[in-house]
Amino acid sequence: MIQEPPFPADRLEALRAPFRETGAIWVQPPVLQPLSLVLDLAGEALRSRLFVLQAAAGQEVCLRPDFTTPVARLHLASGAAGGNYAYEGLVFRASEDEAEEVLQIGIERFAAASDRPADDAELVDLLWRAAKAGGRGDLSLRLGDAGLFGAFLDALGLHPAQASRLTRRVGRPSRLAAELERNGQAEDRSGAGEGVLSGRLAALPPGEASALLEEVWTLAGITPVGGRTATEIAARLVTRSDASRAPALSPGQVEAVRAYLSVSGPPRAALAQISGLASPAAALRAHLADWERRLDRIEAASAGAAPAVFDAAPPGDFAYYDGLVIEIVSEALGPARPVAVGGRYDSLPARLSGGSNGGGSALGGMIRPGRALVEVGQ
Repeated sequence: MIQEPPFPADRLEALRAPFRETGAIWVQPPVLQPLSLVLDLAGEALRSRLFVLQAAAGQEVCLRPDFTTPVARLHLASGAAGGNYAYEGLVFRASEDEAEEVLQIGIERFAAASDRPADDAELVDLLWRAAKAGGRGDLSLRLGDAGLFGAFLDALGLHPAQASRLTRRVGRPSRLAAELERNGQAEDRSGAGEGVLSGRLAALPPGEASALLEEVWTLAGITPVGGRTATEIAARLVTRSDASRAPALSPGQVEAVRAYLSVSGPPRAALAQISGLASPAAALRAHLADWERRLDRIEAASAGAAPAVFDAAPPGDFAYYDGLVIEIVSEALGPARPVAVGGRYDSLPARLSGGSNGGGSALGGMIRPGRALVEVGQ
């Protein structure tokens, strides 16, 4: 396993300082994390980058790929309505050309209620100040919004199943492009084994659907891998079945989605461009109004001096972001190696708790010292 070199203590302290100023509680969650949970929350695209272990009892775990989910679990276990947690520790991701055991410093924040644009702007500024402390002079902000795409699709009048299908692919450009290339035509799987099974499962209550799937596995001699339960796999197959029966996108809707995904530029200009691509539905208007407030706050803080772009389709390894997405990138390192990343994930606590913690605010971000410190990462 490739490791990063030691970092000078004084340089690390400079990166920690903005996080210390928040008064956050410093935590250190477990290194071993349940594999199925990580895949469900972070997305299948991350699987190839995980270090997977199997316990003697057969349970599959992975080395911690990030801190967000582990810290969220610690917060939920505390029973507190709100929490402000900082961390510093190693994460583990397979890589061909970079260290696989890397240090992260970050923060995760949870609240029962929140002024989201104001809190988002505060997080952007915190990450910006921490990144600048590394000494790089070539940094810029890359902003996005994972929730804006859903509001845009709603404004276009897409069927909910089709909108959900496109939204799940927004962080995977090649798969989304393939979906649009089919010109929004619903997939015909009526003759495929998976389609027949999906249709049967969709017609059953969840408990009966998982029992049927386990029976199919037994008859076929299949042993599932990857840590997923029959209930989880059945739910995914039902979702696919629903999406395959959704009405096709019209050519105009396809072109509007493509135009949306191509938007990238100065934040206010980019958001104005998005506003002109769809009729002003209430959800879209609300998202755009929040962005005006968010940008006002960012521009009034130290991050206001940063060169910034808004990308309508920001990339990312983790599928749990559902609002603001932040990347701080270095011109020397390129966009594929961001110095700091973060965002909003309001739905994650509810997913972790089975729906009992919905409606709250959750956001956070981290910095990579190995990229932020100019002498090390250049």
